[in-house]
Amino acid sequence: MGANKDKRHVSPICFEAKLFKINSWTILRLPEDASAQLPSRGMTMVSGTLNDIPFKTLLEPDGVYSPDQRPSHWFRPDEKLLGAAKAAVGDTVQVSLQPTKEWIEPEVPEDVTKALASSPKAKALWDDITPMARWDWIRWIRAVKTSETRQKHLDVMLDKLNKDMRRPCCFNRSLCSEPYISKNWVLLEPTQMT
Repeated sequence: MGANKDKRHVSPICFEAKLFKINSWTILRLPEDASAQLPSRGMTMVSGTLNDIPFKTLLEPDGVYSPDQRPSHWFRPDEKLLGAAKAAVGDTVQVSLQPTKEWIEPEVPEDVTKALASSPKAKALWDDITPMARWDWIRWIRAVKTSETRQKHLDVMLDKLNKDMRRPCCFNRSLCSEPYISKNWVLLEPTQMT
């Protein structure tokens, strides 16, 4: 009786959003009021539909922190989803989504895979941690400007995993950690394409 009673039905978050481009990526940014309904200002795993086509993805924070603009989230719909939804840059799409506790595995960058292969103990812990923790490590590693700093982050990751530390410390999870489409850890505006 108790297990079923504890499960709460959460209403889907429904909204319209316009697809836009930053550099070569197609981005969907949630309206601020839709983002405010999510359980976290940081990364959040969701399942939902885009123009009635189902998807599951990680919403990334946009890193906005200013008095005149509330923080939001974004994601990069892949080509398969865009094709099935018959959607392209400039289109307004219908979105419905719900947070989920079932995290998808992140795509592990080649340099992270190579670093983990150099340390069996670190690799064993990497395999044991949750997908959410692996996302944290990858976001922390990529949130740098230079290849030298990225290498330092890889070295620190190995050191910490070898010391049984399951997550990076001192990492602000509400920043936009994708350097290709952000500046100073804030998502670029479509007009700021470089």
